[in-house]
Amino acid sequence: MSSTIELGMPPVGGSVLLADPRGYCAGVDRAVITVEKALDLYGAPVYVRKEIVHNKHVVNNLRDRGAIFVEELDEVPEGATVVFSAHGVSPMVHAEAAERSLKTIDATCPLVTKVHHEARRFANEGYRILLIGHEGHEEVEGTAGEAPDHITLVQTPDDVDGLEFPEGTRLSWLSQTTLSVDETMETVRRLREKFPQLEDPPSDDICYATQNRQVAVKEIAKNADLVIVVGSANSSNSVRLVEVALEAGAKASYRIDDISEIDESWLDGVQNVGVTSGASVPDDLVQEVLGYLAERGHPGAQAVRTADESLIFALPPELRRDMKVAAAEAAHG
Repeated sequence: MSSTIELGMPPVGGSVLLADPRGYCAGVDRAVITVEKALDLYGAPVYVRKEIVHNKHVVNNLRDRGAIFVEELDEVPEGATVVFSAHGVSPMVHAEAAERSLKTIDATCPLVTKVHHEARRFANEGYRILLIGHEGHEEVEGTAGEAPDHITLVQTPDDVDGLEFPEGTRLSWLSQTTLSVDETMETVRRLREKFPQLEDPPSDDICYATQNRQVAVKEIAKNADLVIVVGSANSSNSVRLVEVALEAGAKASYRIDDISEIDESWLDGVQNVGVTSGASVPDDLVQEVLGYLAERGHPGAQAVRTADESLIFALPPELRRDMKVAAAEAAHG
């Protein structure tokens, strides 16, 4: 069992510092439960466009239960049930699903949906939108698809130097929800320096969970010789946690999918180990890491809490409607 320590207390020698919060966020929890409930309600197979969340263990577990993951909708039989992933899809994907008479359940994280709304609004008002994000990421593709003629992708702060727009161009910025907070703010600072007319979104796009996990890893990294981040390679927020840990003072940091990827030599000469996980990681994978460390002389993980999270998102309305119908039929059956 882990204990909780207050911020600012020096760690006990040989400690394992466990970031809190870590792991599942509300959007991931909603998306995973959506697929589980869809399998229960409609029976297998249920198709899922792209990975429901970016974690290979979660995807494999759902695949074992009867979910079929596809890259594009043309792999889904006409009339079948398909779930859209937490990362969101473009209007073109919704239109394609309608043309092929697919039953769709949209598990897009509500915080990503908010960015889609902002993209449409800025586009309707005639803005050129500077979208900060990673090319090829599903979330970026979905957001850009809302207003493709109005969006310019900005991947790094250095990209700002190459941007040029006609005088009088109305500019706004949006961002992928899973980026490094510090790097995104540096990009925005440089954008504003070059384009003083730049307008902000109504609220920060980087999601609360991404920010909270970055704050927590910064706190444990201050006193850590090594920070282990549990998360898959295609998980943007997990990859960012490694970068943030190193920037915050960790002597070394590595991302792993599970304990099979830990190199025991990482622990050579290490006293304090920090452990955290990305927003799409089930906590049993973290507990396995703690067990691994305990067996190698690092017992008694101490939780370092930097925020409390209590947000819960309702399941997609189309799924809730069908669950209610099924419950009513069962009650009268």
